[in-house]
Amino acid sequence: MAKERSVYELNRTGRYMMQMRPVLKKEALFSDGTADYRDPVEPEAGESVKIRFRTGKDNVDIVWLCTGEKHFEMTKICCSGEFDYYEVEMELGEEPFYYYFEVASGLLHVFFDRYGVSRKKRENYLFCIIPGFRTPAWSKGAVMYQILVDRFYNGDPSNDVLTEEYYYIQCPSRKMEDWDACPSDFSVGEFYGGDLEGVRQKLDYLQSLGVEVIYFNPLFVSPSNHKYDIQDYDHIDPHYGKIVTDEGELLAAGETDNSKASRYVQRVTDQANLKASNQFFAELVEEIHARGMKVILDGVFNHCGSFNKWLDREKIYHAGKDYADGAYLSKESPYRDFFHFKDENAWPDNQTYEGWWDYDTLPKLNYEGSQELYDYIMHIAAKWVSAPYHADGWRLDVAADLGHSPEMNHRFWRDFRKAVKTANPDAIILAEHYGDPKDWLAKGDQWDTVMNYDAFMEPLTWFLTGMEKHSDEYIQEKKGKVEDFEGAMRHYMASFQTSQLQCAMNELSNHDHSRFLTRTNGTVGRAATRGTKAAEEGVNYGIFREAVVVQMTWPGAPTVYYGDEAGVCGFTDPDNRRTYPWGHEDVVMIDFHRDMIRIHKENEALRTGSVKFLQGEKDVLAYGRFNRKQQFVVILNNSEDKKEIMQEVWTLGIPKKGSLERLIITTEAGYSLMPKDYQVEDGRVNVTLMPHSAVVLKYEQK
Repeated sequence: MAKERSVYELNRTGRYMMQMRPVLKKEALFSDGTADYRDPVEPEAGESVKIRFRTGKDNVDIVWLCTGEKHFEMTKICCSGEFDYYEVEMELGEEPFYYYFEVASGLLHVFFDRYGVSRKKRENYLFCIIPGFRTPAWSKGAVMYQILVDRFYNGDPSNDVLTEEYYYIQCPSRKMEDWDACPSDFSVGEFYGGDLEGVRQKLDYLQSLGVEVIYFNPLFVSPSNHKYDIQDYDHIDPHYGKIVTDEGELLAAGETDNSKASRYVQRVTDQANLKASNQFFAELVEEIHARGMKVILDGVFNHCGSFNKWLDREKIYHAGKDYADGAYLSKESPYRDFFHFKDENAWPDNQTYEGWWDYDTLPKLNYEGSQELYDYIMHIAAKWVSAPYHADGWRLDVAADLGHSPEMNHRFWRDFRKAVKTANPDAIILAEHYGDPKDWLAKGDQWDTVMNYDAFMEPLTWFLTGMEKHSDEYIQEKKGKVEDFEGAMRHYMASFQTSQLQCAMNELSNHDHSRFLTRTNGTVGRAATRGTKAAEEGVNYGIFREAVVVQMTWPGAPTVYYGDEAGVCGFTDPDNRRTYPWGHEDVVMIDFHRDMIRIHKENEALRTGSVKFLQGEKDVLAYGRFNRKQQFVVILNNSEDKKEIMQEVWTLGIPKKGSLERLIITTEAGYSLMPKDYQVEDGRVNVTLMPHSAVVLKYEQK
């Protein structure tokens, strides 16, 4: 192969002088990991895979696929429209296969990698195939819906947390009487009564919206309303499930000793309540599946809660005949090694356990010190994706922050993956992660994908609003800066396999960040300093609709945070956890989401097709989603002015002369589904957009 390439190099000048190739059409060069450019998309070890590359028609001399120091000449297999397609067949081994492309046209050599066209080879942006790695087919482009259960809908008032039921973080529990009241600052003990029965009663709504996957924030027994402080991994919280035995006393006014909270103790430790709640969850999942939807659970495995039965700081389990002493109470506890204690002489009531980020209510789990704990969590990983529960996967909370070393972290997630995939091969493992996830994704042996902060939420938020995702900062210069958006997207998307990107959770808002609609007002601050009304003032629905258009047309799994579709506002935690506004929803915004979800679901190119940036400018974002059958053009005008945009679209496979069908157009005033044709002349289309508006255009190959 090297000799063959040397011969080419010796003759390239002469060929150039004789042929005088036209200028290289760099914008025509393309390849990725979708079905049009890789067959099979997710090959096994030892399997042959066909890899394809696209160039301009009769525009290049030669294309090589390069891996390591080897160059493999690709064969032109067909010509279609303005493009030539090249192919080479490679046989995979056991290890990840890294490659890039080199293209020669006359005297010009360029490279093509995950980032795009370059004059030099870039090791950080190589394409990669991981033999044997695959993500569940159902997850690719799936429309997800995130539910913080306490704030969604109260379907069963009999299981509501009661005022003075127990004491937690300097406050007694409090039952909220006004569903529409905004949460107080740091109000972990305020409960609105939302439960799984409420979710069941609203399944018709979720189904009509077009939801395909329900992602639940934690459901397991826990004293907080967010439930990221797990008390019992084996059971659904009866306050979300079923309370069939309900006796005992509330705490007296001013009492802080939870061993006296006999009502709470019975509710969360009685086996009848725990079994009934687990059974209800199993039945709920069965009904969700019958409606064609999936379920993802939230797993918090880097820490638990101070109420946890293994620690039992609150002495909730101490008196129970079915429970051993917790590690807080006794050095002889069977759970002693589940936690790291700094003082070996401080029992009973040893307060020196290690806290996650030093929070004493969040004891860090000590996997390095206990194989029993390690094995137990692996059991939990498999339990909830197995019969009778049949959950369809896990979202993993702050997954990179588990264990005390990178070695333990990676070992844990490799074993976690084995446990989950053995129990349910079609389950997804989706991690919360900030920063580059490459270390956990590169070999396909840990996570399937991530919550897509860096390659979706953050760049889009900066471009459309100029705001930081917590509403903690506003930078005018970042708003509308399309080159920053494109650069960030290209860089971080390159850390994903295409199949990993297709199921990455693309959110505009969630339980940790301000509501996206609030970010559109450019107001810096939090509810504690600005008040809750400030989160609702001056919001721009046009910008929000722009964001939803991108969310439903960008590679990944568009994930709606409950209430976003109904116009809910809110600064960051806890204001972002307002209740769903049943009875006074923004019905126009709901209809808009429903229509955008329908457009997303009806068109395969929007679920699994390629993505390509088109030429943008200040405040204008343009890109295409496409496969060989469908091509979509998405254009946003994020400025304060009306714009006439002449956009080149032939690079998506759209004929240089023809027409595009408008599927939807949005403005600050609303949106329209009224069809309209836009003419393509010489590969370009002219679009006029009002301030803060977006349009989706479609071409279908005959």
